[in-house]
Amino acid sequence: VQLQASGGGLVQPGGSLRLSCAASGRTFSNYAMGWFRRAPGKEREFVAAIGWNGATTYDADSVKGRFTISRDSAKNTVYLQMNNLKPEDSAVYYCAARSWVYSRSSNEYNYWGQGTQVTVSS
Repeated sequence: VQLQASGGGLVQPGGSLRLSCAASGRTFSNYAMGWFRRAPGKEREFVAAIGWNGATTYDADSVKGRFTISRDSAKNTVYLQMNNLKPEDSAVYYCAARSWVYSRSSNEYNYWGQGTQVTVSS
């Protein structure tokens, strides 16, 4: 599976962005998709994931209630809608894929996109 992430950029605190991750090469509907992020000087962390059946999970402490993950099988694309962004959300965001069931562990994903930079600043 090849993954292409896009949609990052510079946004003011309180603003919104929608990240996209387009998948190609395999049957998209067979894959769970995850979003992770890495801020400068920090380890990569889990953000959200969606299973092949649409089941979702989020990092409750940091993003639940503000971020929404979704998928469009017709477009082979997974989205991360990010609302009420905070400076601490600034990071490079990566999408990843694994078979069927989602995971919150980056080690369990087999395929990764190249990352897209999100900067939240006034």
